Amino acid sequence: MIERVIEEWHAYLRGQLPGGLDQLLDVDVVFYSPIVFTPQMGRAVTRLYLEAARQTFPGDPTPEDGGPDGGPAAGAGPAGGSFRYTKSVMSGDTAVLEFETTLGGKYVNGVDIIRCNDQGRIVEFRVMVRPLQAVNLIHEQMAATLERMGSTG
Repeated sequence: MIERVIEEWHAYLRGQLPGGLDQLLDVDVVFYSPIVFTPQMGRAVTRLYLEAARQTFPGDPTPEDGGPDGGPAAGAGPAGGSFRYTKSVMSGDTAVLEFETTLGGKYVNGVDIIRCNDQGRIVEFRVMVRPLQAVNLIHEQMAATLERMGSTG
């Protein structure tokens, strides 16, 4: 089941999942942020954080995007960029996806830990990021993105 969920996650990142996050997320999903101490409960808040991350995490432009040098593009973000998954481990109801990107010229490395239920919906989404400079930068950029999203929608 987790393999299909991860295929749908990648389709969402490419903008190719018709139902979007509502198709993927269970109503009682729990989101664990690398920035916010407490778990975030429910589909609406998880959707908000994941949409903001999708806008923040494309990373710096790559040569393929016509931007500065920055490694191979993943095409995961809506604007391309340097974000890419580099490893995945899937077992049972859980996947661990390692990612890399560059934000503001800083290297970012982390993992998404995704757990699904028997209905193929994500019930837990946990993000871990390193190094500390990256965590601080992501905090700044995510806050700005969430503020923009709040003022436009």
